[in-house]
Amino acid sequence: MKNKSFNKYIPSPVGWLLIETSETALLKISFVDTCIEDSPEEPDIITRTESQLTEYFQGKRKEFDLKIDPAGTPFQKEVWKWVVQVGFGETASYQDIAMQLGSNKKTRAVGMANGKNPIPIVVPCHRIIGTNGKLTGYAGGLERKKWLLQHEVRFSDRSGLLF
Repeated sequence: MKNKSFNKYIPSPVGWLLIETSETALLKISFVDTCIEDSPEEPDIITRTESQLTEYFQGKRKEFDLKIDPAGTPFQKEVWKWVVQVGFGETASYQDIAMQLGSNKKTRAVGMANGKNPIPIVVPCHRIIGTNGKLTGYAGGLERKKWLLQHEVRFSDRSGLLF
């Protein structure tokens, strides 16, 4: 039997977000163009996710404190563990993550795993850039990636814009 899931649509500066959760964990955040219908029930994890995302977009939150349970392969989950460690207002390259996993030969696989991240923003895949410092791929679109990075620089201790 499939575990019960819940969803809620929330507005954000980068468009509508669809939050999907179980009773206790955040499962997915999607960028969506239209809202359908929120679940009639709203477990605490949805309320906490919405609140923390709002604080993030206001520049008041730099780290998320949410139980997450992203669907993915063991390798993808390992990549996402490293992605979460890239701090607010900072960036790392796909190669940096590959080296943390033991080999720069995994750079392409890291990029593929990063692109499959089901919990953008909370698992900050937008902070992963090309080795040459250029913005590369983002499931939510490069304009969103650029906006998120610039937003973080604006509210971090760093000066100037990245892009």
